[in-house]
Amino acid sequence: MKHYLNSLVMALFSFLILSSCLNREGERGQSPGGEPAAYWKLAGDTRDYSKNKAPAHVHGSLSFDNLATPDGKAAALFDGESAWIEVPATRQLQLGENDFSISVWVYTDAIMNDFPGDIISQYDLKRRKGFHLSLKSNTSPTSLSSYKQLVFGIDDRQSTPWVDEGRPGNALLGYSMAEYKGELYVGVCQVGANESGKVFTYAGQNRWIDRGTPDQSNSVTALAVMNDTLYAATGHYRTRGSALPDSENTIPGGKVFRFEAPDRWVEIGQLPGVEAVGSLIIYNGKLHATSLYAPAGFFRYDGDNNWEKLHNPPGIRVVATAVHDGYLYATSYDNGNVYRYNGGEWEDCGQVGDNIQNYDFNIYEGNLYSSTWPTGRVYRFDGINQWSNVGRLGNEREVMAIITYNGQMLGGTLPLAEVHVYEGDTLWTRLDQLDRTPDVTFRRAWAMAEHDGKVFCSTLPSGKIFSYESGKSVAMPGSLKEGWQHITAIKTKQELKLYVNGEIVNQTSIPDSLKFNLDNEVPFKIGFGANDYFSGRVRELRLYKHALSDKEIRTLSTIME
Repeated sequence: MKHYLNSLVMALFSFLILSSCLNREGERGQSPGGEPAAYWKLAGDTRDYSKNKAPAHVHGSLSFDNLATPDGKAAALFDGESAWIEVPATRQLQLGENDFSISVWVYTDAIMNDFPGDIISQYDLKRRKGFHLSLKSNTSPTSLSSYKQLVFGIDDRQSTPWVDEGRPGNALLGYSMAEYKGELYVGVCQVGANESGKVFTYAGQNRWIDRGTPDQSNSVTALAVMNDTLYAATGHYRTRGSALPDSENTIPGGKVFRFEAPDRWVEIGQLPGVEAVGSLIIYNGKLHATSLYAPAGFFRYDGDNNWEKLHNPPGIRVVATAVHDGYLYATSYDNGNVYRYNGGEWEDCGQVGDNIQNYDFNIYEGNLYSSTWPTGRVYRFDGINQWSNVGRLGNEREVMAIITYNGQMLGGTLPLAEVHVYEGDTLWTRLDQLDRTPDVTFRRAWAMAEHDGKVFCSTLPSGKIFSYESGKSVAMPGSLKEGWQHITAIKTKQELKLYVNGEIVNQTSIPDSLKFNLDNEVPFKIGFGANDYFSGRVRELRLYKHALSDKEIRTLSTIME
């Protein structure tokens, strides 16, 4: 009898195990990728259709429409200014050290007059812990250093020291920076009588590849990527403005060029009366440029080497530029005011504190920020004539580049070329001094750009480039195309991966020494995060607590077709 009972128990136990396995296989067969931890169809509501049924709270002007959806069903429309969905960090959604995957369909317009923004995020600034899946268009401070670039990052208060990446050529400074087709391009200033501005690409620590000389002026002052093409602008930089001897090269620039690999630059026009281009930016689907020095100049490229001179604010130079919430914003070196352009008219946004010059813009947590001289402070734009002081960076007098990188806002300074990180309210924490050139009045942390999961910063007068990594992140080379695209982001203990339309576009390894525990008390944010409100449509958002297979990713990438 005892033997019979033991056999019966074993048979029952085997049956239960088999049934459980069959049930799991059935679930994976019925739901692509298996059972998700959360599943937001976003086809007319914000319900979680997974078994966890996570609650959701809508913020701002979220709506639904079926414009351009392949299956004719509605999609969530995020307005880029206020709309997002808050999901509490329930026990079932804690990510811990586990593998996880995000699968989502997103739609963006061909012409975007806004920072694209965060698709989904969960990030605690105070603990520097969480993740982001975002589309980014960074400016810093003369260049459009990325455009609609897909980025996936994680952090758990893990960072490296700043690393000296060497000096491109004989650079006095890296004036402009941009990522193009997965490579970091740096336009430099070289001031010798027989030297001129050049472009270099980064090829590893202390390795820089010469990509040619656009013209004979001393600087490549701006870079921008548009329609899979890299553009460069030139200028004569008056080095006396950095309390340095005058450049021996006095040849004016003011031209714009198109890059043809590996080192050829094709001129697409001279900006009339311009000695040095102040910045390049995309607005209303066209390339725009400003003048660094008087006379003031603001131009739009209409093709065939034709640059149309547009009007400036009366008597005012506009220099550094950024696009946000439908407007082109511009700093001024004349009066410390910021102006914004709607495609026809300029509007004065007011003086930024007590400052007389503004150097850069950054988008952080949905707001526009500007860096200044001579107070060394950063300000947040809260409306016309409303600029809120968010703190001074140490004892510095000027802030140049500011950038949002993997959840943090960083700022570079003068006169010590320090880099600080924003901690909230008016608190900034010094990370390091990058340029330590002796016996000079000013050192600058000049331009910043993201590349290969790091942020790179150029300096004056050493001409060196430095890099810093916080957490791990991976980015798609190039820009995400307009229209509906399927995105998959995967985190395992060994790597991060990004897929677009079922195909892997980039991946990065995670060293065994780095451990990321992403358990978090802050909510998930759909359509918002450390960067900006998302501008576009979202459908079929799934969160899995395992790594999807290539086959499952391909299936999910066809589910709306």
